[in-house]
Amino acid sequence: MTKTVTAIVPAYNEEVTIAQVVKVLLSSSYLSEVLVISDGSTDETAQRARQAGATVHEIPRQGGKGEAMLHALTHTDSPIVVFFDADLIGLTVTHIQQLILPVLNGSRVMNVGLRDRGRWMTSLTQYFPLIAGERAMRRSVIEPIPAHYLRGFMVEASLNYYCRSHGLAYGAVMLTGLKIRHKYEKVGWPRAVLQYVQMAFQVVKAMVVVRSAYLMKKF
Repeated sequence: MTKTVTAIVPAYNEEVTIAQVVKVLLSSSYLSEVLVISDGSTDETAQRARQAGATVHEIPRQGGKGEAMLHALTHTDSPIVVFFDADLIGLTVTHIQQLILPVLNGSRVMNVGLRDRGRWMTSLTQYFPLIAGERAMRRSVIEPIPAHYLRGFMVEASLNYYCRSHGLAYGAVMLTGLKIRHKYEKVGWPRAVLQYVQMAFQVVKAMVVVRSAYLMKKF
């Protein structure tokens, strides 16, 4: 039987938060199944996700978020998929509803959830690229995009630009109270600072690569 809406959670070594994320997803009446893709995790991410009730598929070696997302699509035929990061804190069924409804009712083909970053940073979010991991979309948005444009931070840039360049309706919604477990909590400040710098560079690079590919009719 075709599932209507599938939640997909790409996860790499997120044993601390994965179980709670799964439990909240399973409590939503808008979701028909919850898939966790353990992307080469070496901790108890997969075990804890299963114990929480998710369907878990494990990739032996870490291939990156994009590969995990594409792998998940091979395990569901849902016309609508919703991606969630595995390190979320404060996720509620209301957030899930806010994310999914615009796609379910047809007003948008993709809806992006903006996390709560505090009063001042949240007000500036509208000026930043939409790189959040919480996204509801029709699978017809992601399937036509070549796999090599779904690597690293090109995932978000490619999804955004595909919708924009094809005149498809997409947008964002503020998910008040939703946060993540920060990098410095996982790896400490020195490594976190380096990762933040690398992330910023990759986001800018991704935007340039995707736009160039479109101009050359490769996207």
